[in-house]
Amino acid sequence: MAATSPLPSINSTLRSSPKISFSSAPAGAFPCYRRERPGLSSRSFPSPIALRTRPLISACAASVMEEATDRRDSRVSTVVDVDLGSRSYPIYIGSGLLDVPDLLQRHVHGKSVLIVTNTTIAPLYLDRVVKALTQGNPDVTVESVILPDGEKYKNMETLMKVFDKAIECRMDRRCTFVALGGGVIGDMCGFAAAAFLRGVNFIQIPTTLMAQVDSSVGGKTGVNHPLGKNLIGAFYQPQSVLIDTDTLNTLPDRELASGIAEVVKYGLIRDADFFEWQERNMQSLLARDPSTLACAIKRSCENKAEVVSLDEKESGMRATLNLGHTFGHAIETVYGYGQWLHGEAVSAGMVMAVDMSRRLGWIDDSIVERVHRILQEAKLPTHPPEVMTVEKFKSVMAVDKKVADGLLRLILLKGPLGNCVFTGDYDRKALDETLRAFCKN
Repeated sequence: MAATSPLPSINSTLRSSPKISFSSAPAGAFPCYRRERPGLSSRSFPSPIALRTRPLISACAASVMEEATDRRDSRVSTVVDVDLGSRSYPIYIGSGLLDVPDLLQRHVHGKSVLIVTNTTIAPLYLDRVVKALTQGNPDVTVESVILPDGEKYKNMETLMKVFDKAIECRMDRRCTFVALGGGVIGDMCGFAAAAFLRGVNFIQIPTTLMAQVDSSVGGKTGVNHPLGKNLIGAFYQPQSVLIDTDTLNTLPDRELASGIAEVVKYGLIRDADFFEWQERNMQSLLARDPSTLACAIKRSCENKAEVVSLDEKESGMRATLNLGHTFGHAIETVYGYGQWLHGEAVSAGMVMAVDMSRRLGWIDDSIVERVHRILQEAKLPTHPPEVMTVEKFKSVMAVDKKVADGLLRLILLKGPLGNCVFTGDYDRKALDETLRAFCKN
């Protein structure tokens, strides 16, 4: 198996356990024309739970225009709703949304706003967001805290700067935190909002593809620990997610590719039509074609919103969104946070998960080949860095969040493209073989 060299650093069995399976989304038009809303099929889960009857989330052309009209600005090309009952919220997707004041102001509680951003994003977008929050709204006071940029700063020490600023500004329980940045900022701002005064309102404004298609949606918040990624955090949903696709114009190529790894993931675990669309359109994605990027963001958000609405606290099905992440998080922890971007580590991790799935006899070689091909086309790693050893993988994976009662549960592909399982019921030998195949020692 050909190795991909580590990318340069940048600052910016087990005994049987319950198994969750996730089948491919029903066939239908993807992603920029009408998609039907059948109920989830009976083969989606191993037991007859009521979640099957919930309709698929869709953003078809007709409803998109109605939603955009309702929100009084045609720049909102798509609205995807995350259905969580009283805590439901919209994901606005469109070009130029940072310049639509009402989209932010309608979700602000109280008269005080704290924008959490970083040294890279602040010079680009902070003033525009402040303007959007205050235009025609003189009663609101906006403060900001600018954090250092990079995964290595996603820790408790940096998080305290958010609390310090909020307390110094005498923010109260009706204040609103706004996360302006990528996944690190979104995770830390959300965790700060969950903890400050035991919970205050917050809004996500993701500015990277990774955050737009994944981390800004679903309410996972937190910080890293030296022994493991995202081990300290909380589930805490935002009031809204505002995705201005124009922010991708300033995104470095490497970070764009990192986000594509999460896009590929959705196709592999539950949306074969989406994966096939990616195979046809990868060069267009890498070239930043606006309509192609918008389609990829919309369909990714639809996939994640549906899963989150069915399993908010990751009791089972939501874990399937972590394909490759157990291996990937081990890479980030051992190699050093920020040495590889999250999507780069996940890319290598997905290849390892796919390799293990093949060794178990759960998928055929054609899927393995297609995964390698699409990730290589996206210029993503298909092999972990040389620093990784079998023992290092095992040591970090032993404290992964998906370990239950001492059992390491993994997300693996099983069956045709677009199907996966979350299980600890697998032959341990296959895991050992995969680790040895990808590590020198």
